[in-house]
Amino acid sequence: MIYDHQILKMGESKTDLTALNEKQHQAVISEEKRILVLAGAGSGKTKTLLQKLIYLIEEKGVNPFNILAITFTKNAANEMLDRLIISADDTEEYAEILADKNRTPKEKNTERYFFTKKHKWIDHLTLKTFHGLCYGILRNFGVNEFDNKFKIIGDSKGAKGEFSNAASETIFEVVHKVLLENCQSSEYLLHLKRHILDYQVDKIHLQNEKGTAPTNYAKPYTTLNGIKVRSKSEQYIANWLFRHNIQFEYELEVNFSDFNFKPDFYIPEANVYLEHVSEKSYPLKNKEQQFKVANKVLARTYEHQAQDTAVFNRELEKIIKDRLPANYNFNVALSFEEEFDSYHKEIKDFLRQIIRVIDIIKAENIAASEVLAGAQQDQHQRVRDFYTLAIPVIEQYQSYCINKSYLDFNDMITTTISLFKNHNEIANKYRDQFKYILVDEFQDVNNLQVELIKLFLTNENQLFCVGDDWQSIYGFRGSNVDYIINFARHFKNAETIKLNINYRSTENIVNASNEVIRHNKFKVDKEVLSNKKSNRKIHIHAGKNEAENIQYVLGQIQKLKEKGYTKEDILFLYRRSKMYAPYKERFEQAGVSVSGNTIHASKGLEARAVFIIGLTEGSGGFPDIWMGDRIYQVIRESNHDLLLEEERRLFYVAITRAKDDLFLITEKGNESSFLKEIPDDFTFKISLPFKSVIDTIKLCQGCNARLDEAFTYCPHCGRKLESD
Repeated sequence: MIYDHQILKMGESKTDLTALNEKQHQAVISEEKRILVLAGAGSGKTKTLLQKLIYLIEEKGVNPFNILAITFTKNAANEMLDRLIISADDTEEYAEILADKNRTPKEKNTERYFFTKKHKWIDHLTLKTFHGLCYGILRNFGVNEFDNKFKIIGDSKGAKGEFSNAASETIFEVVHKVLLENCQSSEYLLHLKRHILDYQVDKIHLQNEKGTAPTNYAKPYTTLNGIKVRSKSEQYIANWLFRHNIQFEYELEVNFSDFNFKPDFYIPEANVYLEHVSEKSYPLKNKEQQFKVANKVLARTYEHQAQDTAVFNRELEKIIKDRLPANYNFNVALSFEEEFDSYHKEIKDFLRQIIRVIDIIKAENIAASEVLAGAQQDQHQRVRDFYTLAIPVIEQYQSYCINKSYLDFNDMITTTISLFKNHNEIANKYRDQFKYILVDEFQDVNNLQVELIKLFLTNENQLFCVGDDWQSIYGFRGSNVDYIINFARHFKNAETIKLNINYRSTENIVNASNEVIRHNKFKVDKEVLSNKKSNRKIHIHAGKNEAENIQYVLGQIQKLKEKGYTKEDILFLYRRSKMYAPYKERFEQAGVSVSGNTIHASKGLEARAVFIIGLTEGSGGFPDIWMGDRIYQVIRESNHDLLLEEERRLFYVAITRAKDDLFLITEKGNESSFLKEIPDDFTFKISLPFKSVIDTIKLCQGCNARLDEAFTYCPHCGRKLESD
């Protein structure tokens, strides 16, 4: 990891800020109470934030105890600490420790701790993630709001990064446990099984508007006892029989006299045959005659009855119950294990949907009951049914966590917000302490995080936020780019300073990225400039197939290595991990050793040469717009145009990881629409032509007769043929 050594050293001249450019300098010394530093890619964002922090301590004489710096990840917090320690360590010992590849991350973390303690001004800073900040507040002062001996519950067991006291259960395990408790009710269990069968097994919501089955699949509906039937109404009949512990046979072939046929249902213990009559039914006249001859009972239900469940239930009771023995046991013994023995995957998917909903409603700070009320107004039964099943689980999950003193990551923020709102004396303690609040990567904040920030603010303290709306790529996690785009609306009387010099990438790369992001409407306009002059153009390769692209890439890697590039200098980026699998396999065969990352995971990385693969249009390509299940739209609606803009910002992030060489890999005839947004001036395009579908024809220049390629004289007119 490389750190910028231009950060002002502690103890140097207090007024020496010459390492900063004009805009960076303006941001560092600004006295405004609300400041947004809009930092383009490669413009020295973190350097500016850290220089601000050092300036406050050195020049302004601010006590480190009065400074709060917030990051989004523990790794980002550690990187900031590392750069501060390097700035304070005259021996350069710490920089050598970080560069030592033989030291494990755990060993480096231990050294980080001791070097932090060694430099008291760093140790007295509060440099935390949002969750780390809330964790400390609740541990120390949250006793009136929640058990201050709480445990952190997450996606996995064991240590939770920067937190101790992890719960012995995962979120998934608790939600599963709560679901099992609900399934002790036969009514709930059967409702859940119908939902699983209809929407995850049979996927009836994906059939056409009339609800008809695909023509090549005659029995698309699965009943509660696991058989396949032809219609939704027949499924209802079968499920009614199952719920009442009534055995039946479906489409049992019989021959009472003249021919074979299959009545819809036969109920042995009632000795009755049942035909459901719809517009798709075959005529019953001949069948009825057979029943009369054999003296068998034939009952009928009709499609119009099936439109009203109460009517349908009464009709089935009238037909069947009265024909069963008086002491018949209508209660069916159900168990979760037996009913879902064949549907473990579907249950896991259902639980994951619930966990996703829990995360969204917490991030949006919406009550579960409010979500249920909204869901019940949805026009689709699938959505209504899901929330009828999910909300009791969600409410009981929340009660379970409270009872066990568990907090998840969203809970830590919402509980801190509640603490500040309900206990003003605690909020005032932190408002008085933190005179300066610095927030990194502000483009990634969500609703809860902004609400928390605002609770720290007074008219006297300074809020200093750094970020880039062009690099806001976490909307799927709940981040809201509006907070940085409309910063002055959310934080009154704000000053905005734009850092517009990219120190990382060459001119063509920077100019191309500017042109791409220009197509976004929802953004803050800025013109980012490069300070790296270079004639190198962006290479766009459009292969006829993936194999051809991989071969091209292997050739380019070899050329880069011949120019002295190491494996650390080359980075592969992709929208989805599966795009990289064939490249990785081929690289391993060729003995090539290339770093690969999803673009989301590449944030903060850089490399001399970057290859972006999978730049095709449509499904599985890039842009890859995923609107999300309608289930989630009940809580937070997706907007296609905003999702496309986030995809474009993701492409911008990918482009700006490259320092010197950028290779964009696409497919001939299926190029990503993003590639068309890069002007030809900045690119060098490589594309092998398709073979012509028209054969070359040799003609005599004299008589225009068609000739074989081998002829040197025309056999028709005798003319000597000219060579090509």
